[in-house]
Amino acid sequence: MTTTMDEAGLAVLVERFYGKVRQDDLIGPVFNRAVDDWPHHFTTLTRFWSSVMFTTGRYKGNPVAAHVRHAREITPVMFERWLSLWGETTTEMFSAEEAKVLQEKAARIAESLKLAIGFHLGEPTVTGPRARPAPYRSTPIFDQDTLPPGLRRDHRTKAGTSGVIRVLEGALTLHFTDPPRALPLEAGQSATAAPGETHWIEITGPMRMQVDFHDSEPPV
Repeated sequence: MTTTMDEAGLAVLVERFYGKVRQDDLIGPVFNRAVDDWPHHFTTLTRFWSSVMFTTGRYKGNPVAAHVRHAREITPVMFERWLSLWGETTTEMFSAEEAKVLQEKAARIAESLKLAIGFHLGEPTVTGPRARPAPYRSTPIFDQDTLPPGLRRDHRTKAGTSGVIRVLEGALTLHFTDPPRALPLEAGQSATAAPGETHWIEITGPMRMQVDFHDSEPPV
């Protein structure tokens, strides 16, 4: 059966997919403990996928925060099972081309969430100070008053260049747009925006930071 790729189609996809998730022996128990209002959750997830697929901005939540609350229950194999069920359901419902796009988006989301959970559990996905190759260019050190407006809204690192955001004092939140996720960083921590990755920086108080640019893969 081929379903139209629109808001209504996404709503059907979400309900059908999570119907399978809820019954799955591996990941069902985690989701059923975490979600106490499935109809509301379906609405939230439809808004999320609307934002991912159609850039509608309808989703206003924080998927990273929602998942790290359950970080100690979530294992890497659970992500593989989630992706397997997603692939199965999207293939059933949509054309091959549309299913492929949905599956690629889901794979990126899963990878982002795995990295965020690893960071939350203390795994080395975001690191403190350590030896790293010298960047080919670095910005001045910015504080809460001098951080340029362009870094506070969506922007992309250029092709072939990674940007390492280093927090020197205080704290900030690094937001990525596709898939939507938020990564809190504190003094001594850093995170990387990959080539072409859309991101922006949110600050809520005093801080100092700097961005290093690498034309090769920086260490994590």
